[in-house]
Amino acid sequence: MLGVILAAVITDAHIHVQPWWELKPQVLDVMLRGRTDTDELQQIMKSPQHLLRRMDADGIERAVLVNYPSPDLMGFTHRVNEYVAQYAAAAPDRLVPMGGVHPRFTDDPAAEVRRAAEAGVKALKVHPPHMQFAPNAYLHGLDGLRAIYEEAQRLKLPVMIHTGTSIFPGARSRNGEPMAVDDVAVDFPDLTIVIAHGGRPLWMEQAFFLVRRFPRMYMDVSSIPPGALLRYFPRLADVADKVLYGSDWPSPGVRSMAENLKAFRALPLPADVITKALETNPAKVFA
Repeated sequence: MLGVILAAVITDAHIHVQPWWELKPQVLDVMLRGRTDTDELQQIMKSPQHLLRRMDADGIERAVLVNYPSPDLMGFTHRVNEYVAQYAAAAPDRLVPMGGVHPRFTDDPAAEVRRAAEAGVKALKVHPPHMQFAPNAYLHGLDGLRAIYEEAQRLKLPVMIHTGTSIFPGARSRNGEPMAVDDVAVDFPDLTIVIAHGGRPLWMEQAFFLVRRFPRMYMDVSSIPPGALLRYFPRLADVADKVLYGSDWPSPGVRSMAENLKAFRALPLPADVITKALETNPAKVFA
């Protein structure tokens, strides 16, 4: 009797499907600069069916839809939580809704986390350069950030924290230094944390240290050109159990989920390392 061969479930753990109609004009200009697929992207932001068709064409079975509020810098409000939860409900087996809470723009951050979870949000994003505070700012008076981490830990919601720089107007890239996440992992030991972008392009060694140190710490390699990945992380295979593949599509410079995936799979890495990043690890983090 022949065994059953299961199809690979490839996850892109970091794409941005967001309510672009909330974006500030100068931010949208950066997002769309030089792109030729603007009409398709505008449709995708409003239609899960358009996204699913694009994912099918690009060979992506599952995707994490990264959203977060940043009303003052980007334009996104806390409505992103309702947006992404409703959007992902069209295909809950394929779309993972990630939302967020901005501690400076809500009176009760813990309650906002609960509301997001009740709406269907499965993970949270903290974007320090766009929210304009350090990941450990709760140590310096931002009590609402502590409440967000505490509630996410209690509800078992993974938290993705942006690390690395940002090119958007007004972004404070110094808040993207990964070592501040060390405090978060120490103070909230049961919280699953994903370091987005591995600290690129300035702080990769810090990110590598953190994912090796903490058992519940992962990193995604989104927005890093696959051809540069092993230059940034020459010992990537050493943390194979902690790496998540992500494209960051359609952020500036990322033209296609398919092209990014093809380039990643072509890297001179052991097959099991590729499989863990594409399938095993994201299935564990975003169960």
